[in-house]
Formats: sequence, C-alpha cells, structure tokens
Amino acid sequence: PPKFGSEFRFRGYEKLIETATLRVSRWLSSPFPAPLAAASRSSPRRSRPAHRLTPHQPGLRRRAASLQPRPARRPGRPSASHRPSWGCASALPPSSPGRLAASRRRQPARRFAPPLPEVAPARRLPPTRAGLPPRAKSGGGGGGGGVHGDASDIYNVQAAEILAKEALLLPINEAAPIYEKLLSTFPTAAKYWKQYVEAYMATNNDEATKQIFSRCLLNCLHISLWRCYINFIRRINDKRGAEGLDETKKAFDFMLNYVGNDAASGPVWMEYITFLKSLPAVTPQEESHRMTTVRKVYQKAILVPTNHVEQLWKDYENFENSVSRTLAKGLLSEYQPKFNSAKAVYRERKKYIDDIDWNVLAIPPTGSYKEEQQCMAWKRLLAFEKGNPQRIDATTANRRVTFTYEQCLMYLYHHPDIWYDYATWHANNSSMESAAKILQRALKAIPDSEVLKYAFAEMEESRGAIQTAKTIYESLLGENASVTSLAHIQFIRFLRRTEGIESARKYFLDARKSSSCTYHVFVAYATMAFCLDKDAKVAQSVFEAGLKRFIHEPGYILEYADFLCRLNDDRNVRVLFERALSVLPPEKSLEVWKRFAQFEKTYGDLSSMLKVEQRRKEALSRTSEDVPSASENTLHDIVSRYNYMDLWPCSSKELDYLVRQELLPQSAKVVRPETSQMVIYDPRQMKEFATTSSGYAKEVEDMLKVFSSSMVSFIKNLPAIEGPSPDIDVVLSVLVQSTLPVAQNAGKTGGGVSDLSGISKPGLNQNGSVHRPPRERRKDLDRQGAQEEEDASTTVQNRGTVPRDIFRLRQIQRSRGLGVGGAASQSGSSAFSFSGGGSAFSGDHSASTD
Repeated sequence: PPKFGSEFRFRGYEKLIETATLRVSRWLSSPFPAPLAAASRSSPRRSRPAHRLTPHQPGLRRRAASLQPRPARRPGRPSASHRPSWGCASALPPSSPGRLAASRRRQPARRFAPPLPEVAPARRLPPTRAGLPPRAKSGGGGGGGGVHGDASDIYNVQAAEILAKEALLLPINEAAPIYEKLLSTFPTAAKYWKQYVEAYMATNNDEATKQIFSRCLLNCLHISLWRCYINFIRRINDKRGAEGLDETKKAFDFMLNYVGNDAASGPVWMEYITFLKSLPAVTPQEESHRMTTVRKVYQKAILVPTNHVEQLWKDYENFENSVSRTLAKGLLSEYQPKFNSAKAVYRERKKYIDDIDWNVLAIPPTGSYKEEQQCMAWKRLLAFEKGNPQRIDATTANRRVTFTYEQCLMYLYHHPDIWYDYATWHANNSSMESAAKILQRALKAIPDSEVLKYAFAEMEESRGAIQTAKTIYESLLGENASVTSLAHIQFIRFLRRTEGIESARKYFLDARKSSSCTYHVFVAYATMAFCLDKDAKVAQSVFEAGLKRFIHEPGYILEYADFLCRLNDDRNVRVLFERALSVLPPEKSLEVWKRFAQFEKTYGDLSSMLKVEQRRKEALSRTSEDVPSASENTLHDIVSRYNYMDLWPCSSKELDYLVRQELLPQSAKVVRPETSQMVIYDPRQMKEFATTSSGYAKEVEDMLKVFSSSMVSFIKNLPAIEGPSPDIDVVLSVLVQSTLPVAQNAGKTGGGVSDLSGISKPGLNQNGSVHRPPRERRKDLDRQGAQEEEDASTTVQNRGTVPRDIFRLRQIQRSRGLGVGGAASQSGSSAFSFSGGGSAFSGDHSASTD
C-alpha cells in the first residue's frame, strides 16, 4: 500500500480489539486494513453522541443484534461489508481508493496487525452464547479483565467487556438483547446493570427503567448503582409536589436500609440530610418534626464507619449548636465516643477494603493467583465485620455482616464455600429460615453443585423438614444421565434414618437395576444392614448378589473379604480369594494377593503362609521382567511376614536398606552420575584471611585490623562457607555455643575501648537485666551518653580508614541507652560478649565503634 505521510497511520490490533471486535471478520476479509488519520481524535465520528449511528455502523448494528450469516454477494461487485471501511474518510485524499486498488493489483496484500479468528455465526454457538464472540485460548483469568479459558466457556470476561462497550454505540432497542445476554451470564455485574438502566433513562422510558431497577437493586448492593436509582427517583418526582417529596424520602430510607453500611455511603447520607433540610415546613410542628428527623439521620450517619464520617460529625455539631447550645452540649458529649469509635473502625476497615478489586466480574473458580488473593481479602473483611470491632448492638452488627456477605457474593457468586459460610452464619445466629433461603439462592447460582445440595438437605433434615430434604435428594436423582452412586448411597441412608429399614430396602432393590449403580452401592447397603440392622444374613446375601456382577472389581473383593473376616468365617474368605484370583488378570490382582498373604499371616499356619507367598510371586513374576523369579527369596519377605503394626524385626536403617534393595531392578545396571567433569564450588574461606595477601582476602584482612581481638576471634571461629551463602542455623549455633575472649584493658592499645560486655558493665545487673539509676543521676548519664555519641560520630567522620556505618552508630546508641556510661571510652573496636557460659543468649550484648 502507498505511504500517505506522517498524518496517517494504520489501525493496530489493540484499536480493533477495543472498538471493532464484532467487525473482525469483515476487517480480515477487506482488501486492506483501514488507515486512521492522526487527527481522528477530533473526527466527526467521535464527536457524535453514543446513541447516534454513524454511516459505518449499520452493519455493526445488524451483526451485534442478530449475528445472522451475511447474504451472498453478487459476483463482480463487493458488498458493503467487504469494502474497506476507513476510520476518517474526510481526511483521505480523493485518489486514495484508486491508488490502493492499483497497488493491490500490482502486489499482494500485506497485513499490518496480527491475524484474529473470525466471529463464528450464531448457528455455531450454543444457545447460551448467542451474542457473545468466542474467546481465544489464553492463560489469564481470575475475573479481572484478562482472557481466560477456552472458546467453549461462556464466562469470557474480555469479550463481555468489549461487547458492553459496543452496546454503548447502539440504540437501546438494539442494545437491549446484548445487555440481556450479558446479564444472564453475569447477573451480579453492577456496572452492566448501571449501563443498561442509564440507556433507558436517556430515552426517558420510565417504566422500563423501573422494571430493570426492580430486577437488580436487591442483588447488587453497589453504591454507584443505588445512587443512579436515587437520581432517577428524584427526577421523576421532582414536579409532583408534596407527594413526590414523600416518595423521594421513602426512596432514601429504602436505599440507606440496604447500602447505608457501605464504606462509600458517606455522600449518600449527606445528600439525604441536605434533602431533609430542604423540605418545606410551614407550621412550627412541621419545623420541629423536620429538625427531629434531621437529628435522627445525623445520629445514624455518624455511627457508620464511612469515608465522610468526620465531615458528618462537623455538620452535626454545627446543626446542634444552631438549634440549641444547651441541648447540643449533652447530645454531643453522648455521641462523641460513638463517633470516635466509628472513625477508628473506618481506618481499620479501609485496610481490608483497599485489598479488594471492585471491578472484577463473577466467574466460576479458576484457581488463579489473583482470584485466590481476592477470596482471602473478602474472608479477612468478613472476619473483621463478624468480630464487631465497633461494639455496637447485635442487630446492627448482624445487618452489617449481612451487607458484607451480599457484597462479597457480587464478586464470588460462583464460589460454594462463600454461600455455605453465609448460610452457616445465619444458622448459628438462630435464623434457620434465612439460612434455608441463602442455600436456595446458592442452588440457583450454582445448580450443578452437589455439595450444596447435600448441605441444604442436611440443614432441612436437622430442623425437621423431612419432606423438603427428600425433595432435594430426589432432585439429585432426577436426571438419569448425571446420577452417581454416591447419590444412591446417601438417599438410602436418608431413607433408613427417616422412614425405616423397609423404605431403604425397596429403594436399594430399584437402584441396583440402574446402569449408574456401581459396587459401592452394594457395599454401602450390606454394611448398613450388618452394622445398623444387625442382620448378617441379609448383608452376606447382598455381597453374594453383588459378587456375580462385580467379581472383576478388586475393591469389591477386598470389602467382601473384610466383611467375612468380621464374621470370623476364614473358610469362605479363602474360597473368596481363590474365586477372585482365578478370574482377575495378574495386573489387577496385586492388592488381592497382598491381602490374601496378610490374611494367611494372621489366620493361617506357616505352611499355608509360605504357599500363598510362593503363589503370589509366581503370579506377579509374569507381569513384569523386573520382579524377581519365583524361586528367589529375600530378607524383605521375612521382614514383611514378621512385622506387626508399627513393630519391625530390624532397625530403621536396615529397613531403609532393604526397601531400596527391593525397589532396585535386579537385571538393570545402576547408573551413577559422572563426577569427573564436575567442578566443586570453592569460595575463599574465612580461615584463609590471615594467610592470604591478595584479592578479596587482603581487603578483608585490612578490615579486620580495625576490629577488636574478640571480634576477630569470633569471625575466625565462624564455619567455612561451602556454598554461595552460609547456613544460618550453623552460624547461630556457633554464635550461641562459642566462648569468646573478652577485651580487657583495651584502652591501653591505640585508643581502644574498654569492656562493654558481660556482667562487669556498670549498667547491667548480675542476671543481665537493666539497672536503672536514680532520676538525678539518670539525667547526668543521659547528658554524658549524648556527648559520647557526638564524640563517636565525630571520630567516625574524621577517620578515613573505616567508612561511616549508620547501623553501627545505632548499636552505639542502643548500648549507651542500656546505661553504659562513664566506664566506656571511645575507640575503633567492636566487642560482642555472651554470658552464661556460651550456652544461650544472655541478652546483654553491646557494640561500640569509632
């Protein structure tokens, strides 16, 4: 394509993704990518209102509304959808289309953006995805904004965001189907509900707006959506006089009843108070009633930890002082502690709120890191609210916890653990009806969650609603395609608990004929008959009936063998093992042979035990070449025959050796690593500092000259480094166990320092605790310590051989703060000492430096 100059540019991949995802297929099929003028920021297309259609939008509108296949175009003439669509046609020279066509005839087309998949027609999408573009495979997720999952997943976050942006360009009658598709997938997305209802509000369709608000308000406790609601109520009641004001007041009360505990609800409280103050009052009674109402709202508002609680308190003070200073004094003194508590709780509450991402969409759990962080942030906030940090009454505290749970479910809508915690919290607060309603909502949100159905059935059974619980169990068994053996087993147990043995037996007789019935159902019913009904004959009959159907299942054989062992029927146990091993293939009989050998070790004699062991080896030797031959006996066989529970006839080292030998293949050669070409990491050791006079060791040797003898002794006693970093545990053990010499009479050697460690320090007691001198003497010591710190810092600045070290100066300050005063003199050494014979830290460490 020709180069038009610096004022033109081609539209890239990101621009297409942001503004024209539904036109991708047409863009790919067009001869060239559409160039966009540099001045497109002020193009007429962008200056048009969102609800007006540009000349380039009819095709986009039809595509978004119906996603029907495009009609076949006549040969020889391209259709409108196949023509190049330019971003700013007025800015292109008249000859641009001709030059583009000529260049296309001369050279092949080149793409200036990565290729994108075409939007599939509606007939290729499942019914729930009509209207949503497919998503490409990618690794993101977590409900933020990245693409995640595969094309068959309906919870396409990026596609939903793009589709919502495209819906802004369409009129409401054509955008409504798109919004309905989005909200059917994301029913708690407050931003989509707000965008949807604002589109109707822009057309003054009040009835449709009311219907949308009735659908979303109670499920989306988001402050921005509710403020949109109150603005709508105020607008439609603005010209209705006293009746409209009353309706607006009711709407404010309704709003604050649901979202008044939000941390961002401060402006709503202030707006409500302003509205109440503006109400007309003709008679003194009306004025008194208005003042009383305003006072009550103020008193409620300052108890809520919001972002405007301080401003509300200031306004409340001014209000009370303007009404009556005498009355204000008592009221303000009463509510001052409550306000302080709310302000402190808001500071703590804000720390938890700031960790939450309020823009994510509710998607099923994906296991992403961001998703886990959001779950933990919500659980921390819930735990904070449950603790009632403000110490308010139980009713208000419970309402605040309920509000937090409802907000949490807006973003963790598909997380069953949040629903169950919410229901359990209601049940623990003696509100079983509320708990049942929560679980009903949970099953509507996650209809495929079996664990929530079991939890709901358990709750209904525990409170005596047997018929409701039975209905829930029957819903698990309603669809034959998804019925599991676990559902059969749990329903049999439920019938046994609630209706008796006969009902459970009848259902078992019907369930065993089902194609979804596995051997687990037979084992569960036989065990129930034996353990609960004490009927061993019925249990054995059930096991025998199941053996004809599941003799090829090793798990069933083992359960049946355990049952016969409980009956002490060793003869039938041997018969069972022989029957099973005669039909089981060798690769599936490993556990059965192992249990057979264990049985003979417990119940048989030595000859039967050895015979079964020999047969086991012969059978398993045919399954793999690595298994030893049948005639080969090892010491491991003796150990396995003569151990009991956790008692072994050998030591742990011998057992470990035998296990390794058993696992090693006998015929294979052990491959060991080649160590001749390996290079051992050999860092310069601390012990060589005194003997090496070159490189890094020489620098360290120069540094050691300025240390005291005790410090040098400590450094040289450190273990040698055998890798890139020392072992911290080893260093600490050396630190604890070393007995280092104490520097004494150091003041005689070149400006050294006297001993600042050990129990000889005048600032410490014999047991290492701090000795506090009298107050008058303490002031003198503080002045002396400050003078010594100033001298020490001056000495450090004057010395050129040792760099300034802030950490070491802080150590001086700490040591001087312990009471080490006049007995310590400044020097260029450091001393560490440990009392108690080097067995543990004494806590009286000190450090000094120049």
